[in-house]
Amino acid sequence: MTTDALTQLKDAGNLGFLARVASLYYEDGLTQQRIAEELGYSRSAISRFLTAAREAGVVEIRVHHPLKRVLDLELELRERFDLQVVRVFDRQALDYQRMLSRLGALGAQIIETHVQDGMKIGVSWGTAVFEVANALRPPYLPNVTVIQLVGSLGTPDPEIDGVELARSYARTFGGRYRILPAPAIVESPQVRDALMHDRPVREVLEAAGEVELAIVGIGTTKPEKSSMVRAEFLTEVEALALASAGAVGDVCAILFDGDGHLLDLPLGARTVAIQAEDLRRIPLVLGVAGGEVKACAIHGALKSRLINALVTDDSAARLVLDEGR
Repeated sequence: MTTDALTQLKDAGNLGFLARVASLYYEDGLTQQRIAEELGYSRSAISRFLTAAREAGVVEIRVHHPLKRVLDLELELRERFDLQVVRVFDRQALDYQRMLSRLGALGAQIIETHVQDGMKIGVSWGTAVFEVANALRPPYLPNVTVIQLVGSLGTPDPEIDGVELARSYARTFGGRYRILPAPAIVESPQVRDALMHDRPVREVLEAAGEVELAIVGIGTTKPEKSSMVRAEFLTEVEALALASAGAVGDVCAILFDGDGHLLDLPLGARTVAIQAEDLRRIPLVLGVAGGEVKACAIHGALKSRLINALVTDDSAARLVLDEGR
C-alpha cells in the first residue's frame, strides 16, 4: 500500500478498521479469503489492509526464538563468582547483534521474574540494556519508578544511550521515571563536582541509592565495541590509553581492571553517575553483555562486585572462566 493510501486511512480515522482486520487474521486465525467474504472486500484488499496495519504500527510482529542455555557454564559461573542469577545463551553461529537480541530476551525474563510493583529500578546505557527493554513484557506495574543511573551519552541514538531508554522502561511497566539531567562525561572535575551538588542531579542520585533492581551494560575499553567511543566522548586513542592504564571496562562509567580493582583515573573524575558503593548496595544488579570482545570486561565486572547477576553467551562465558585458572 502506498504512503498516500496509508495517510488517507489514518486521516479517515480507519485505524480501528485496520485493527479489526488484523485481529480477524492474527488472533482469530481466519484466512484472508474468509475475511474478504465477511467484510465485503476483495482478498487483495485484505492483504493491503494487513500491510497497512503493520506499517501504521497497529500490528507488531515478534518472533520468539528458542533461547537455548548452557547449564554447566551457568553453574560454574554462579559458583565461581557467587552470583544470584546467571543465564548463558548458546550462541552457535549468530552474529553479534542477533546474539544481543537473545541476551536481551533472557535478561527480560529475569526482570519479569523479580520485579514487583512499587520497586525502584535503575538502568544504565547501551545496546544490551536497550535489548532488554525491547524484549520486556511485564504486567502493568504503575508504581514502578525507573531511575537513570548514568548521565546521557548524548548520541544521535538516545533510545540506547540517554533519557529515552529510561522512558522506554517506564512506559513498558506503566510506571514513572526519573532522569539524570546531565551528560555522562563533562569537561572537568570542577564541572562534575558542581553538577553532583546541583539539586536536580543530587536528588536523582540519592534516589539511585534506593534502587532495588538494576539493569546495566558492561562497557569495554576496546575501541571497536566501546559505547564511549561510539558516542564520541572518547577517541580510539583515548580508549587505548585507558586500556594501557589497566582499565578493561566499566559498569555505569565506573572503571575497573581485569581483577576487579576500581581505578582512580582522570576520566572517573569527570563522570556523572551512581557511585560504586551505592551500586554495590543494590540487591540485584543484572549485567548484560556478550561476545569474546567483552570477556575481559565481564570478568572484571564480576570480580569488582559491581554486578551480582549476569546474562552472557557461551563464548564469553568460557573465556571468563578461563581467567585465573
